Amino acid sequence: MATKTFRSAKDASGLQIGEVVKNFTATDLHGESFELKEALQKGSLVIIFYRGHWCPVCNKHLKKLEASLDKIYAKGAQVVAISPEKSEFLKLTADKTKASFRLLFDEDYKISKLFDVYFKPSIIHRLMYNSMLGAKLKEAHSDDSEQLPIPATFIIDKNAKIVWRHFDPDYTKRSTVEDILANLPK
Repeated sequence: MATKTFRSAKDASGLQIGEVVKNFTATDLHGESFELKEALQKGSLVIIFYRGHWCPVCNKHLKKLEASLDKIYAKGAQVVAISPEKSEFLKLTADKTKASFRLLFDEDYKISKLFDVYFKPSIIHRLMYNSMLGAKLKEAHSDDSEQLPIPATFIIDKNAKIVWRHFDPDYTKRSTVEDILANLPK
């Protein structure tokens, strides 16, 4: 029986600036459907991948976004944050961060794979996330593979083209609100 191999964070490279994102659908924390093509009819989109409700760095990042959301909206953009966590865990993120933007469930890592941001943390990291941070990765995700997205940010114009990205396998390095605002399409 062949063993299944998983990608490390350095195997992911993320979609590049200039690439067009294929349409995708997802469900948000309220069970409502989200479709990329439909969302882009309203303007550009800031897509944030985050690891989960248990990640203090993710929560801090999402809180900063929430605090400056009016500035992003004023430029005609929307924000969605995507995690492999099921609805009840997305609700924990909303409670911790007070996020009013849409939180989407990346079922079976379909969106993370589309954006090439998925990987499997080492056994030591998974043990730490599950025991010390209360991640419950096998329970929170749609399968028990315990994969995660690299916390990345993509700005997509109304034609679904990536116009800016922040991609760094180091989970402590995140996009800033200032960078997002400076790179939103006019």
